[in-house]
Amino acid sequence: MRKNYELIEHTADIGVRVRGADLKFLAENAAAAMFDIIRAGQEITRGANKKMIVRQKGQGREELFVNWLNELLSLSSAKGLVFTRFKVKEFGETNLEAIVFGNDISGYKGIKEIKAATYHGLKIEKQKQRWLAEVIFDV
Repeated sequence: MRKNYELIEHTADIGVRVRGADLKFLAENAAAAMFDIIRAGQEITRGANKKMIVRQKGQGREELFVNWLNELLSLSSAKGLVFTRFKVKEFGETNLEAIVFGNDISGYKGIKEIKAATYHGLKIEKQKQRWLAEVIFDV
């Protein structure tokens, strides 16, 4: 499977650079990158996907972006899921709504823990016709 991200060198944490045609795809690709890191590159396990609706608020796109990723981490931990698919329906100035699908965490071995998405080095910008984001994850 083709990766929609690249790792960024960082001393103690893990960083990613993602791209997307719009903010919705950017958020989807960032979430997919984060959970690819959590799965330690393992293929997505088959089985009954659990579907959830995620809503987030923020004061601007940076806060909304970080809140989105941290909410996914929180839900993953609380529900024992590894999220595998993301469909962002809305990414506005202050609101994000998405449908996410996850598999039971027991289907994966050697899960890598990500504690949080951080504001350190956070970048979200439009470059020509695409969006780019860089985010550092606290591990």
